Amino acid sequence: MVGRLFENDVHEDFGTWPLGYIPYGGADFGEIRAVAEAVGSGDDGVFFRAWNSAADRLKDEAEKSLAKGHQTSARELYLRASVFYCASYHPLYGAPVDPRLLTAFRKQVEMLDKAFALSPASIEPVLIPFETNPMPAYLIPAEGFESDVRPLIIFNNGYDATMTDLYFQSAVAASRRGYHSLIFDGPGQGAMLYERGIPMRSDWEVVIKAVVDFALTLPNIDASRIVLSGASLGGHLAPRAASGEHRLAALIADPGTWSIASGFRSAFKRMFKLSDEDASDLGKLDQPIIDKAEAFVRSNPSLNWKVVKRGFWVHGVDNFRDFLAAAELFTLDGKAELIRCPTLITHAENDNLASDAEFLFNALRCPKTLLRFTAAEGAAGHCEMGNRSLLNRRALDWLDEQFL
Repeated sequence: MVGRLFENDVHEDFGTWPLGYIPYGGADFGEIRAVAEAVGSGDDGVFFRAWNSAADRLKDEAEKSLAKGHQTSARELYLRASVFYCASYHPLYGAPVDPRLLTAFRKQVEMLDKAFALSPASIEPVLIPFETNPMPAYLIPAEGFESDVRPLIIFNNGYDATMTDLYFQSAVAASRRGYHSLIFDGPGQGAMLYERGIPMRSDWEVVIKAVVDFALTLPNIDASRIVLSGASLGGHLAPRAASGEHRLAALIADPGTWSIASGFRSAFKRMFKLSDEDASDLGKLDQPIIDKAEAFVRSNPSLNWKVVKRGFWVHGVDNFRDFLAAAELFTLDGKAELIRCPTLITHAENDNLASDAEFLFNALRCPKTLLRFTAAEGAAGHCEMGNRSLLNRRALDWLDEQFL
């Protein structure tokens, strides 16, 4: 337990995510530690109840503050409550949807809406037209420049985060720096997955085209300075989108990710002594190999969550072969060289999902920058969540320089 808060690996992964939100008002360390102590060696149900209990307490405090006229305190408490409901349910991922997840998610959204309603600047939920399923979103105005024409950053989530995460990970910092922000749930993300069962899709350029179309209808947006920033799997989705959406003025991929399948391909080649040709399409592997690989995945709680519970659900599949076939579609093969706008690629030294960031960087033909983060800076983990403020500061500095 040295250097960690939660005993269970999956709980540690998700229970420590709010640490990155401390600089932006999403939590304090003592609150997170208190939840960890309440969870102890408990299971996913205990983890869920501990976070929800803390979130309920914050919600009650918010309502008491509001009743006394303390709007600032109420807003801060509602925001924290949203984070705590958000942190509670990730271990419950999977189809069919766990009703506890839906209950907590709906409370999370309610708290976010109540907090935004108390904001000095108007922040209201909006819907981005998209095929037959409009995408939920919020426009976060630049602090102190709410009515001014300013650059816009579209923040793009990954596999399992929500708009609450996007707000605290990046939008608060961007707002303070003078950027308007648009945060949204795309297919396979947040409400689009939880409430509507819409799986993720690989042609993310279609998704972002709709987002940019919508952004151009908004007041006070500088149409010549629209930025796309993707975190986690968004570090793949955003470059994929930029390969086909050329109205973007800049791109940030944190971390830069070439494909979903590449990590599995490397592991399968090692485990089963496969040639490059044999492993070229994981969805077409022989069934005995599929069976052995799936047994290995299911035997590891962390991998089982990532692949079986999350991966199957997000991609709308119900078996390992179909998951691998879906993963093969998420690639920048033939796409990376089509990106035209200045691009920032991040690489944190201990983030396994950043293993092909340099490969992506080298494939780019646009103006480009590779930004490395280290353990010495406390920013070596996935999406630099141990020192998220460092990532935001450097990424926004880079963006400022693009628009000088």
